[in-house]
Amino acid sequence: MKNNTSNFLPRRRSLLTGAAAAAVLPALSACGTTTSSTGSAGRVVVVGGGFGGATAAKYIKRGNPAIDVVLVEPGKTFHTCPFSNLVLAGELTLDDIAHGYDELKNVYGVRVVHALAQDVDPVGHTVLLSNGSKLSYDRLLLSPGIDFRWNAIEGYDEAASGLAPHAWKAGEQTLLLRRQLEQMEDGGTYVLSVPPEPFRCPPGPYERASLIAHYFSRHKPRSKVLILDAKDNFSKQGLFTAGWKALYGDRIEWVGLSDDGKVVRVDAARREAQTEFGTVHKASVLNVVPPQKAGFIADRAGVANESGWVPVNPHTFESTQQKDIYVIGDAAIASPMPKSGFTANAQGKVSAAAIVASLEGRDPAEPYWVNTCYSLLAPDYGVTVAGVYRVEDDKIITVPGSGGLSPAEASLQTRRNEADYAVGWYKAISQDTWGTRR
Repeated sequence: MKNNTSNFLPRRRSLLTGAAAAAVLPALSACGTTTSSTGSAGRVVVVGGGFGGATAAKYIKRGNPAIDVVLVEPGKTFHTCPFSNLVLAGELTLDDIAHGYDELKNVYGVRVVHALAQDVDPVGHTVLLSNGSKLSYDRLLLSPGIDFRWNAIEGYDEAASGLAPHAWKAGEQTLLLRRQLEQMEDGGTYVLSVPPEPFRCPPGPYERASLIAHYFSRHKPRSKVLILDAKDNFSKQGLFTAGWKALYGDRIEWVGLSDDGKVVRVDAARREAQTEFGTVHKASVLNVVPPQKAGFIADRAGVANESGWVPVNPHTFESTQQKDIYVIGDAAIASPMPKSGFTANAQGKVSAAAIVASLEGRDPAEPYWVNTCYSLLAPDYGVTVAGVYRVEDDKIITVPGSGGLSPAEASLQTRRNEADYAVGWYKAISQDTWGTRR
């Protein structure tokens, strides 16, 4: 199948900055009732300025502007993992997925502190920052994302990621992997190691493999993609494998757990990955996505359990282990909801409404969530999985009959439309979270 992508980059950038796409994102209404009261109605400290934390900070202020909201985020610019695979493919730049906090500060009155939250005293209700200051809180919301389980794969520690990047946090690692792909000789093999679940963005590795194959097809036509997977199945597998065959022939090879796909040892300097049965794969570019856990502040706050993730009350996302601490996004245990930017945004709104209700002495509304996950197999070829979730018997469930996958048999025009819908989704959720691009 031939791709016509020569005009993709300017078209994609124009869509990313266009206003019309904002209508694509569903179910993003404000939480609570906006009031005009003045003075403090309590203080909420939000840790983490990604899809979850920035959304929660904004919607708490929308719910009750009198609440003092402080957002703690080390970086002045946030680079999204969604669409970072297009940066790896050379279709976007890192600046195209960069977002700032001006709207939160100037429009909603959120106080933004650019520091690292280092510790939490859940008894004293304080957060210690890297600048030495302490913030007191009435409610604390943590949206810390992920940290990596360094050395869960033998030989793969933080230093090794400077040679064999993970690029699973967008930013410098994205640029490092992009440079390596540009510099590799044509005819080489890009090897991607995928961890067992749970991890951030379940379809993400397979979208990455697809878009790197797209880059190879245009610039390094003799190069291959090898996926070594610690699982025997993955999200949207049928759609991916059919798309790979149609778009790339035999350029992408996937090796699952049962066929010796689990990487157990890495030699980053030699760019070698060894699997369970002793097979050593030599890579031209080695990309290791390591096993993951909740961001470290979850441990410091005493909310993570033995799994490394955070159990929460499904109605509010308040920690089940520490009162007045709420945890959302990748760090939270919220299955069957995936760890995605969309669910972090949706959870941010639910927790914002619950916090506003708690500070006002009200019971929160019963929540529901929507998730749509777009994956690009090429810049103009998209597939989708969607779900709707609610609480039943104190557990989050998928609403029966909701959501679903893109049709297996679909026209090329349908796949092109879904790629454009993905751009619309990204534009809309970014604007909802951070506001107009800086």
